Amino acid sequence: MTMKTALPNMSRRGFCLCCVASATFAATGGWLAPREAFAEARSLVKIIRDAAATATIDVVQLRGRVSVLQGSGGNIAVLQGEEGTLLVDGGITASKPRLMEALGKLKAAPVKHLINTHWHFDHTDGNEWLHQQGATIIAHENTRKHLSSAQRVDDDWNFTFPPSPTGALPTEIVVADRTFRHNGTTLALKRYQPAHTDCDLSVHFVESDILHTGDTWWNGIYPFIDYSTGGSIDGMIRAADKNIAATTDSSIIVPGHGAVGNRAQLIASRDMLVAIRTNIARLKAAGHSVEAAVAAKPTAEFDAKWGQFVIGPDLFTRLVFEGL
Repeated sequence: MTMKTALPNMSRRGFCLCCVASATFAATGGWLAPREAFAEARSLVKIIRDAAATATIDVVQLRGRVSVLQGSGGNIAVLQGEEGTLLVDGGITASKPRLMEALGKLKAAPVKHLINTHWHFDHTDGNEWLHQQGATIIAHENTRKHLSSAQRVDDDWNFTFPPSPTGALPTEIVVADRTFRHNGTTLALKRYQPAHTDCDLSVHFVESDILHTGDTWWNGIYPFIDYSTGGSIDGMIRAADKNIAATTDSSIIVPGHGAVGNRAQLIASRDMLVAIRTNIARLKAAGHSVEAAVAAKPTAEFDAKWGQFVIGPDLFTRLVFEGL
């Protein structure tokens, strides 16, 4: 476990989708798109879970009593205090020993609350063991719905997630925006319209001015959009606008994936989404097929910066095209 300190203008590219990029490289001998990874290693989900079993957990200290754990799926926010530890997202079960070690080195009290930002496994796979340790799980009503039944995710993932065990299901359901106090901190939970999925929540640590966006923001990388459970490119843009409106230049912003960032980076990401949507909408309106749109390289001006991780230019073009 390594310890780091984050400032609002930090630029470290802390990509922590379970070190999936390096794991895919090791498993296949090169950088592969998800579809190629399946051909070589059968399941990208299995690659991610295997990587989580050995991934280093980095602790990034933010402000007040809030830290972030990076290395087990999505970024995990930690709020410490005498009333018990609160986590935002629970990572992947295979990381449990290193997550417990990281929490131990933080001298964190037992986990009493776990907030799921949405249903995806790299944010909820740890639900069951954290619940067994005493955590109450808080989530959007659709997160519970999706975790309760089998979920098929295509778009190059080609995987069916089985229903989660009872102990992994949220028991405190967010049906409207909610604010509560814990460890002397005000936590504001806000629902998005369907964006990355149809069950996204943001968590604002009010006094520290730290916003956890879940997967409505991937800092410095093209995001995945899950159309199987209500996501869309337009929803992602709306969510970006909502995140921008909720922050200031002094805010610390925790993305679902990527380095802890700031409002300028969030704005740059929104502008990228808008520009690429415009490019692809123009191609689709002109009658181009999805394959022709991919061949036209509508993301080219952004690829060097944004297209160097799991969601490459071709897949991101397909995702945006699907939603128009």
